Amino acid sequence: MSEHDAPTVKTADDPAFQLPASLAALSLPLCLGGLAALVVGWALGHTVNASFGMAAYLTALVYCVTLAVGSLFFVLIQHLCRAGWSVVVRRIAELIMIMIIPLAVLFIPIIASLLFGEGTLYRWDDPNYAVDNHLPMAAWAEKTRWLTPGWFTIRAIIYFAIWSALALYYYRGSVEQDQTGDKSVTDRLQYWSGPAVMLFCGATSFAAFDWVMSLAPMWFSTMFGVYLFAGSVLAAHCLLAVGAYVLQEQGALRDEVTIEHYHDLGKYMFGFVFFWTYISFSQYLLIWYGNIPEETEWFWHRQLGSWGALALILIFFHWMLPFLGLLSRHVRRNPTLVFGWAVYLLLMHFIDVYWMIMPETQPVEGAEYASMGGVFGVVSSMLCAGGMLALLTGVMLRVAQQTRVVAVQDPRLRESIAFENI
Repeated sequence: MSEHDAPTVKTADDPAFQLPASLAALSLPLCLGGLAALVVGWALGHTVNASFGMAAYLTALVYCVTLAVGSLFFVLIQHLCRAGWSVVVRRIAELIMIMIIPLAVLFIPIIASLLFGEGTLYRWDDPNYAVDNHLPMAAWAEKTRWLTPGWFTIRAIIYFAIWSALALYYYRGSVEQDQTGDKSVTDRLQYWSGPAVMLFCGATSFAAFDWVMSLAPMWFSTMFGVYLFAGSVLAAHCLLAVGAYVLQEQGALRDEVTIEHYHDLGKYMFGFVFFWTYISFSQYLLIWYGNIPEETEWFWHRQLGSWGALALILIFFHWMLPFLGLLSRHVRRNPTLVFGWAVYLLLMHFIDVYWMIMPETQPVEGAEYASMGGVFGVVSSMLCAGGMLALLTGVMLRVAQQTRVVAVQDPRLRESIAFENI
């Protein structure tokens, strides 16, 4: 289909561009139910031990942050590349990335655990940690120059400030263009996309180091930021496919989002499955080859007990199965199959984040290493993640009611509707 053969673009107030009433009605129930599930999950985790409860909360938080920052990256890179194909799905990403603001509020309990917990979540916050673990004091002194509650808090504020500023700037610009039709808005957003990507990369990498890698305070990997980033971008493309499919099922965007767009989202899902695998294996290979005790410790813990089983699940079901499942062009051009694989990969991404964080919880008394906490522990982790995701979805639906689900005045909208894969 060429551009001049594209369907006529509907008027800006067409119901196809509004959030369907069936989804808007879910906003309050999702907020209330999600908040209740989050509190119950956190409390249930504390029945295992306090460290487990906070780690389950952190797992849910990091998972949701990856969805928001992955969507932010999607928006930035579309402007940087001046992409036309993505205009019809870009507003979905813009709504998701705005959730970084409520996530900043949800980060407060993590800060509180540092100020009052003395090692409950982050072991480096325990003043006796170095002595109890017979660490070399010279090395520990260098670590604690960076890992202090005050400096950690300041850095977290900086990360959220960068993400929030970028998200608000690009969201407001896009919504402003809906109202005015001013094409110069697109030029302005494109102009700042280069510096924005650089700021984004710095904040995302250091947040991964601070919030996840420092759970094992003596471990380090220069690839860890990219590892978390790879999963974030994969999850963001999956969430876009899920969002577009659900909106179409409820009557929105039925003429605007086509098989061609699902095909492209499927290609990105396939590509980032391989990119995540490449980064994961590269990180493991370098540490395995170096065989330095302070580096191998992190992977050693994740080969013990149930964590070793999860590692195998990630290998076979986060990489091999979706790699084979998304390989076919026919699969990527089937919206229902793309939706199914997207939901599946979002689950695998949660398992990946869970595998990063939960082995660093303090074991129950008498155990040699941290476990999954039994049935209560698994249910706690699921309630925290599901509750936080539901809460943020409810907030996002509330925001979506105030705008449109597509950038109706974007100068490339017609090009996007007419998009066709080669």
